[in-house]
Amino acid sequence: AVLRELRRRWGSYRRRFVPWVALNLPRQRRTLRYVPESSQDKIISDEDVFETLLKTFKALFLNDFSKQVDILALLPEVKCQYLELLALEQKQSKVTSCNHWSQQVFSPEEVLFNTLGFTVRRDRSSLVSAGTGVFVAKGFVPKGTVVSMYPGTVYRKHEPIFFQSLGNPFIFRCIDGILIDGNDKGISRSVYRSCSRRDQLGPFQMSDESWLTASPQNPLAVGQYVNNCSYEKAANVCYQEFDVPEHFPVELKQYLPNIVYSHDIESHLRCVVLVTLRDIKQGEELFSNYYTVV
Repeated sequence: AVLRELRRRWGSYRRRFVPWVALNLPRQRRTLRYVPESSQDKIISDEDVFETLLKTFKALFLNDFSKQVDILALLPEVKCQYLELLALEQKQSKVTSCNHWSQQVFSPEEVLFNTLGFTVRRDRSSLVSAGTGVFVAKGFVPKGTVVSMYPGTVYRKHEPIFFQSLGNPFIFRCIDGILIDGNDKGISRSVYRSCSRRDQLGPFQMSDESWLTASPQNPLAVGQYVNNCSYEKAANVCYQEFDVPEHFPVELKQYLPNIVYSHDIESHLRCVVLVTLRDIKQGEELFSNYYTVV
């Protein structure tokens, strides 16, 4: 009886969505990134993107070395390799064996600065009514540098994203139609967390959940807050798609701020990075391009 009543109520209620959708979808068209299929959308090579992420994630891993006990126990050869890197990069540390080490622990932002020479932070945008933006908080960013990443759940074509997309300004559209939901609140937040914990293999985390908080362990994972350029503020970064290769170190996947929605799909993880179009100085806000009305 309860099920029949629920079915009856849903039958009379579900069509109430139609007028709302018809009125609100046009307002949300600007939230989708549109790039013609003929566009290459590459500023730097995939090899350069890979090397930057690898360098940054290795530095974060070394900084968190004392917390990686369970992972390193399953990867003894990798453990000794990182100990060698730790000895080289932090000469003040005295490594006595593969089981003992000492080190100075930095914040993720300090690690980013020590590794790439800059830090980025979220703050109120310089654009009127733009809300949050992303700034170079410290240092200098040369042209052609990976300065940020666009986090979120990755949806292939025809995968369900309707309810997540309602009123959501963080849906990113790739050239091939893949969508990345970079919203860190509501349904989007719950979906990402669920998928991330689904894919965890023992101590090995296949993605980073901390970008959903105010203190991401990967300080690059703030790209969803980069605002679109305007007549007054020209674009100084652009988006570049990057498929994570199979040989990406498993111990470093804990810093990837993306997860696929469907677990059973055999394909590379799609990531999107933001690459600088010119030199950017400390205090400047990041502004994207390659956005048009669909």
